[in-house]
Amino acid sequence: MVRALAGNLFAQVVLATILGLGAGLFFPALADDVGWMMALFMRLIIMAVGPLLFCIVTLGILGAGSLKTVGRLGGQALLYFEIMTTLALGVAVMVAMGLGIGRGVGFVPTAEDMRMIASYGGHAQSLRAGGISGFLLSLVPRTPAEAFTQGNVLQILVFAIFAGCCLSGMGERGAPLVRLIESVSELFSRMMGVIIRVAPLGVFGAMVTTTARYGLETIGHLAGFTALYFLLVGLFIVGALGGGLRLAGVSPLRFARYFREELLIVATTTASDAVLPSLMTKLEKLGVERQVVGIVVPAGYSLNLDALSIYLGMAVIFLANATGTHLTVWQIATLLVTALITSKGAHGIPGFAIVILAATLASVPSIPPASLVMLLAVDWFAGIARAVGNFAGNCVAPVLIAAWEKRLDHAKMAEALGR
Repeated sequence: MVRALAGNLFAQVVLATILGLGAGLFFPALADDVGWMMALFMRLIIMAVGPLLFCIVTLGILGAGSLKTVGRLGGQALLYFEIMTTLALGVAVMVAMGLGIGRGVGFVPTAEDMRMIASYGGHAQSLRAGGISGFLLSLVPRTPAEAFTQGNVLQILVFAIFAGCCLSGMGERGAPLVRLIESVSELFSRMMGVIIRVAPLGVFGAMVTTTARYGLETIGHLAGFTALYFLLVGLFIVGALGGGLRLAGVSPLRFARYFREELLIVATTTASDAVLPSLMTKLEKLGVERQVVGIVVPAGYSLNLDALSIYLGMAVIFLANATGTHLTVWQIATLLVTALITSKGAHGIPGFAIVILAATLASVPSIPPASLVMLLAVDWFAGIARAVGNFAGNCVAPVLIAAWEKRLDHAKMAEALGR
């Protein structure tokens, strides 16, 4: 049993959650001694996430730029991505507001919480003081190095957008830089894979701290948040994605069975990059034209993140309610637009959503960034639904776009799905 546990990260996280819950309930004084575990895990992520975010967003823009060369197909793909992610985000916000998730938590961040989360979202205090003009100025770093040294996610994002747009116009002269960025991206992706092995330690510390400070009632709110998130992702997969497949003449159940191995890998690792080659091969065998697969799937991995959009929409409302923050219509609209921007490129990386959420919260700093500490306790479990939902969306997108463009071989698909 010990040997099986040593090789199973999911089982380790579950065990860490149970032990942390028990320790927080029966030994609350332990929270002061294990807080460093959560801080260590988050600091490790901060260490790697800046360069990784820059590489992923820059390469994603380069990939999206290539879509312009294929005209109508690229335009249809981009239109589909934006419609689906906006729909997912909007529905999540409406459901979260309607149910009032997070109300009654009464979260009050400590000085330690604020120090721990500060580097995630950048200069929240200066944004609060400077208003819209301060926010706009804070988006641009004085130097590229400043954005990385201070861990300011929004500034890194802006710098990456500039770099990606300029590189896309350099052609062959920029090829060496592109190859360098690809290598750096692989390096930090591997680093993140090593860091995520420390997740049980971070989850244990977060669970002990949250339970000891706020009791079982807060844990119940977090469990409800996670359960609702799984439900919304499931409904989105069955309703929106399944409905789209039916309109294209494809059986959703047979389609899901066809990708069952990939879905299992994604669910257990909470990452989808490993199954990208298999996904593209299987889609071609289903009768989706190679050009459609080659364009839509890589772009979709960066731009078509439905489940992440649902998570961001739910999380910002949950944290606003948990901290007693009233959001105006303008603030909600700002959050929605920011979430749609910051989510681009956040694919296939466990633990990355908490960073994207921090960047989103930075646009409305009246929500205390330190409240992210609560969600860290359940982020791994939410990551399962995020990974599966994003992967499902990128399985379905090429099929629907191919059917839309009449580039889908229905006979070949019927044969592959066993009808």
